[in-house]
Amino acid sequence: MSIFLRLFVVCKRFVAQEYKLYLCGFLKKYSLNNNINFENSAFWSFGESIEINELVSGLSFSINNELHPLCRLAATELQHHLQHQQDWEHNFGLLAEAEGVVIGKMFGVLVVRTKEGKIGYLAAFSGKLAGKNHLPKFVPPIFDGLEVGGFLNTGMEELSRMSEEIRSLETLENESLNLQIQHLKLFRKNHSNALQDRIFEQYHFLNRAGVSKGLMQVFEHTVAGKPSAGAGECAAPKLLQYAFNNGMEPLALAEFWWGLSPKSAHWKHGEFYPPCREKCQPILAHMLS
Repeated sequence: MSIFLRLFVVCKRFVAQEYKLYLCGFLKKYSLNNNINFENSAFWSFGESIEINELVSGLSFSINNELHPLCRLAATELQHHLQHQQDWEHNFGLLAEAEGVVIGKMFGVLVVRTKEGKIGYLAAFSGKLAGKNHLPKFVPPIFDGLEVGGFLNTGMEELSRMSEEIRSLETLENESLNLQIQHLKLFRKNHSNALQDRIFEQYHFLNRAGVSKGLMQVFEHTVAGKPSAGAGECAAPKLLQYAFNNGMEPLALAEFWWGLSPKSAHWKHGEFYPPCREKCQPILAHMLS
């Protein structure tokens, strides 16, 4: 049995964290010894191997497929990176000495085949990570709301200014100001809604055929009729968008939760989950059509 095949068998049988770290260390050593590129690129190569090619032979992409061995391998490597990288700091709540707000994150890996026929994977995180949209090793966002000088920063500053004005008037406890306060709150609400709609307008998603569709159009036939806040920022759409933009063929997808979950007991550290229905299902239905 080849060394790669043995690794896949072992990886499927053992899920203890210490063994994952050992396996990742071996994979990193193997990759470096075989000149696989681990520089700041969104594409992480598995390297050339008969076993790798056999595993992806005839593979048809679907978000409903069972966890593929290469996805598990990619996720293990990514988890090793999350534990040992020193480029940024984020409080996942996994360290006893960590202070501040705990924010667990959903991460995704997408096994792809490049135009040159190389097999590897892409990695993404949901929302922001360490307060940023762009980090080494990860695909970029579909829309960068943190761009300096962008309309979102200006709009948020205006919302903060209105909120501060409302708080200042409320502290005066003057009934004659009630009408003015109500008008300001209504203006703030309208401004917030308009800002959210403008954010939605920035998201456009490619499908397999290269056809682009806007976020509002994607959700127009859903029950809600419009997207919820944060739609388009999940890992799966980011991964597929990058793959389609760069002529890569998606082969297999997996998402896992990393860190503690202060809001819901549903998310468990290190566990794998399918893409969410509320935000991702309508988007992925278009992207995979």
